[in-house]
Amino acid sequence: MVGRRLVCASANPDKVREIEEILASCGVVLEPRPITIPDVEENADTLEGNARLKAAAIADATGAAALADDTGLEVDALDGAPGVRSARYAGEPSDSEANITKLLRELNAVGAVRADQRRARFRTVVLVQWSDGSETIAEGTVTGVIANEQIGAGGFGYDPVFIPDEGDGRTFAQMDSAEKHAISHRGRALRALAKELS
Repeated sequence: MVGRRLVCASANPDKVREIEEILASCGVVLEPRPITIPDVEENADTLEGNARLKAAAIADATGAAALADDTGLEVDALDGAPGVRSARYAGEPSDSEANITKLLRELNAVGAVRADQRRARFRTVVLVQWSDGSETIAEGTVTGVIANEQIGAGGFGYDPVFIPDEGDGRTFAQMDSAEKHAISHRGRALRALAKELS
């Protein structure tokens, strides 16, 4: 698999950086999405569906194999919300700070204040659309709890309020990249993908 080249469908610089860091050790060369390609509307009702929309659009536009992912934060006390709407939970345009504020407000509104009432999971689906129309899919999940307030300055998205079970009590935003990638949903999904491609 060494030297395999994939066009990254994401336009989110934080996400692209993570994907590059995780795949670098797997021998995958990630090419940037051409800036001339417009944003893809993510209107599917599943993570896999959104990843497929993005990968297919980039593959069609470039004629090359494209990699896309979609991630959702699923909170038990909120019946799985924000889920597939995680990036736009507080509305358009996507705003991490507003999303976190809404998440904490909604948890308080349903009386979920103890850690055992704030169980959640991050789930990532990664998908490669090949030039012949076939695809390769992998998934990664990490469970944890939602903190009562934002802690840490690293990461992005919901990282400041997600405390993974397999960590040491810190949020993803308090971990360095290597620590986070070792146990994160995206790290697991991309390593599973790399295994599929090898």
